[in-house]
Amino acid sequence: MVTKKPRIVIIGAGMAGVTAANKLYTSGCEDLFELIVVEGGTRIGGRINTSEFGGDRIEMGATWIHGIGGSPVHKIAQEIKALESEQPWECMDGSSDEAKTIAEGGFEGKKVEYMKLGDEAASDNGVAGKLSVGSFLRKGLDAYWVSNKSKEEVNGCGEWSRKTLEDAVFAMHESTQRTYTSAGDLLTLDYNAESEYRMFPGEEITIAKGYLSIVQSLASVLPPDVIQLGKRVTKVEWKAEATHLGVDQNGYDSRPVKLHFSDGSVLLADHVIVTVSLGVLKAATHQDSGMFSPPLPCFKADAISRLGFGVVNKLFLQLSSTHVTKGQDFSKFPFLQMVFHREDSEFRLKKIPWWMRKTASICPLYHNSSVLLSWFAGKEALELESLKDEEIVNGVTATISSFLSKPRKKEKENSHSHLGNGHVKHDEENSQVKFSKVLKSQWGSDPLFLGSYSYVAVGSSGEDLDILAEPLPKLSNCDEAASATSTSSLQILFAGEATHRTHYSTTHGAYYSGLREANRLLQYYNHHVGV
Repeated sequence: MVTKKPRIVIIGAGMAGVTAANKLYTSGCEDLFELIVVEGGTRIGGRINTSEFGGDRIEMGATWIHGIGGSPVHKIAQEIKALESEQPWECMDGSSDEAKTIAEGGFEGKKVEYMKLGDEAASDNGVAGKLSVGSFLRKGLDAYWVSNKSKEEVNGCGEWSRKTLEDAVFAMHESTQRTYTSAGDLLTLDYNAESEYRMFPGEEITIAKGYLSIVQSLASVLPPDVIQLGKRVTKVEWKAEATHLGVDQNGYDSRPVKLHFSDGSVLLADHVIVTVSLGVLKAATHQDSGMFSPPLPCFKADAISRLGFGVVNKLFLQLSSTHVTKGQDFSKFPFLQMVFHREDSEFRLKKIPWWMRKTASICPLYHNSSVLLSWFAGKEALELESLKDEEIVNGVTATISSFLSKPRKKEKENSHSHLGNGHVKHDEENSQVKFSKVLKSQWGSDPLFLGSYSYVAVGSSGEDLDILAEPLPKLSNCDEAASATSTSSLQILFAGEATHRTHYSTTHGAYYSGLREANRLLQYYNHHVGV
């Protein structure tokens, strides 16, 4: 009988998949495995997608190294000298400009007091243990109001009262948290699980030569035929039980996993590392999906269903060269934080579209950049994907003009006021910002991703992340004893940011998960098969 080399197929050429391939190929066992990476798209990188806009290098997806102390991504970036570039890049100066916080109607706030509001609300010890992050923060805000009920009312800021203003500023910070976590509503974000999330120490930075340079570096060691682009998997057939497989009619050991592709081709494999997004896995667990045959076992499908997976999109806007009007110079556009009226407020400006109202900020890519950046999450992010460029430009322009409009007449600033422009009419003609082009990400509608990154939803837990990481078939004690001679163990392995309990939602979490699954296979062959 002719024995073939074990074939390992990795589905997805993002950070997790390419890292796993890199580890398997550089382990010294490259001649003992047949390694194939299949990618449904036309590029590598997955949710890492570096691009260019307005002459600047930008990130359509993953953007930040979340802490440089101990980060494997930062280490690779240093090794390949990716932290410096002659071409300007997104957030290359961090957040050098101070934020300018303005409430709807053009009333400018004093930054320090309101930037601390969320921290003060969250510091109340009486709200710990709540089910969601949203309820925790809101209870903290209520406690803040009780302890500050004797605080003087604000004056000279139009329809805003102190309480409505503080509530709106707090909502602005909640909107920022929505983009950080991808939870469209913080009431769905589990409070206890958030305590398990770990960050690296040190500053958060962007990568000068682009995040994609990290993935390209990892992939550069692979032979050119290992990664196959445009190979979208439509079905994964596997053996639900670890059994001894027979020999096919050609005399070769049969392989337990059969992959079907959208082009009609098939590929047999001994092991498949699935690195698709949690969004794709959620779609695959629907009864009519047929993505996995047999379907994923209940313990796996239930964990997938319980975990959260949200949509976060980025919007880039190029300032027009004709945006300087009537002496108002917008070449130095501020880091603008926007405070909106509540949904039920009668004072909401009708010209501001609903999909802009949970956007916390809009700011230049870096100091004096002519490209502006704004983040969207949840249903607003999905709506952004459906809008035409003209609709986006009109909506953003209307919003900005409402915040940066110049007052025609000023009242004397009250000494107790936190907003200093007074209740006045505004000259919006002078505040019209003009854009020449826009670019947006569309992670929610992309069938290869169906969203941006994972979070632990209320009703799930960190344990579900661990369950998602468990390989299939799940072995009983008896199966484990026999697995040394079984060629159908470890048929389907799972990697990706949503499979890491403490670093979910990050590129380094995806990196670690790729290493984990590669090492799982290496250990299996080392201990069980004697490779």
